[in-house]
Amino acid sequence: MDKFITKGGQKLRLGCTTGSCAAAAAKAAACALLTGECPDRVEVLTPKGLTLALPVAEVRIEAGTAFCTVIKDDSDDPDVTKGAAITAEVSLTEAPGISIDGGKGVGRVTRPGLDQPVGAAAINSTPRRMIRENLEKLCEQEGCRGGLSVMISVPEGETLARRTFNPRLGIEGGISILGTAGIVEPMSEQALLDTIRVELRQRRVSGADFVLLAPGNYGSDFVRDGLGIDPELAVQCSNFIGEAAGMCRDLGFRGLLLVGHVGKLVKLAGGMPNTHSRYGDCRMEILAAHAAAAGLAPEKTGQILQCVACDEALRLCGELRTETMARVTERAAEHLSRWAEGLEIGVTIFSKVSGVLGQTANVPYLLEKMIKT
Repeated sequence: MDKFITKGGQKLRLGCTTGSCAAAAAKAAACALLTGECPDRVEVLTPKGLTLALPVAEVRIEAGTAFCTVIKDDSDDPDVTKGAAITAEVSLTEAPGISIDGGKGVGRVTRPGLDQPVGAAAINSTPRRMIRENLEKLCEQEGCRGGLSVMISVPEGETLARRTFNPRLGIEGGISILGTAGIVEPMSEQALLDTIRVELRQRRVSGADFVLLAPGNYGSDFVRDGLGIDPELAVQCSNFIGEAAGMCRDLGFRGLLLVGHVGKLVKLAGGMPNTHSRYGDCRMEILAAHAAAAGLAPEKTGQILQCVACDEALRLCGELRTETMARVTERAAEHLSRWAEGLEIGVTIFSKVSGVLGQTANVPYLLEKMIKT
């Protein structure tokens, strides 16, 4: 994909998610099936509104079924799926609608708490929506009265999955088809840290005494939907929470509010300044420890250690969930205060399922200060 971004003084090539590649392969195969024409390039609209024109590596039709392969492009983002072949197999069905499943090299969900239910192919919600919307539009244009069956496969997926966290998360047999934005914005760690520092410095120079940090898109979305304030107020710090807190201290801010998803901030409660999975995954151990301290029975505490998702673990806490998360929030704030020494610290932890799970008492005060600024 010949699209670039410049961050930290570096020109970096954007990449496509496995979800975008799957949607493109499915659209190309459906086009070949419905029109008899085999495209060498296909356009798909991403959730971010960017239209991608992806080259098609192979298209063929056999016995009423179309096969198409798209190669995940060579962007500047380091990822184990770079160069992987994403194949879609599309056939007509009598029943209307678009059915989507995974074939060889696409993992199967074996444990609850993930994006898809147990037994389903590990093709996440956004890629499924991209495939469905692109194919529904094509069916309408071509007057297709029936439906389409889509099978996504990744020939080398099972081998690639061994280099991911999928086996530990309960996804077996291959990789996941992922992507919430449809595109990957690559960036070196230092370039990303430089960008965070520049944005924080700009806020400080403009007169801001208080700053709002969010680790990523989930946090920014919650700032808008859950807190009702402009998400542009938030500085996205990715996984570099400790580094960003130190920058806020060095730049002379008076206060810092961190708003983040429980999946990341529970790691913060364990003292992890960088919440990327490559540095560890202690979520269940931390939740189990705080739940036990809140009085959860040993049997339930042991079950938490077997969970793969925080919402699933918190469900096991039952009526002790509030106290458990109060302890997690307090500990997260303590670690954040250590990295941003001298600042007034606030923390809000949420999940997409339950909304606010815990927050420090000073959050309303800090929000008011930020809005006034």
